[in-house]
Amino acid sequence: MKNNTSQQILPTAANLIGFCLFVITSMHVSDKAASSMVDDFVSIITLFLTTSCLLSFLSIRSSIESRSNNYEKMAEFLFVGSLIGLLIIILLLVDGVIS
Repeated sequence: MKNNTSQQILPTAANLIGFCLFVITSMHVSDKAASSMVDDFVSIITLFLTTSCLLSFLSIRSSIESRSNNYEKMAEFLFVGSLIGLLIIILLLVDGVIS
């Protein structure tokens, strides 16, 4: 039985990409990008989310079961890593370690 995690990762990761791009744009518009590391961290997370979206899509479209499962596992790993990264950034912002 095929796991349908990819069908849930794809739209969620795409929404989070939009959020990350909003944060990056906000930092650049307010000229805080030069004095902050937040946009650098969020850019890396956006890259992970984009890769996760691509792998989720490939998992859904793949007709080879083993390849589909591999894509899905990689997408899930990057997605969870991205969520952990966002959590760390939020905790550092709340604690005042980064600004």
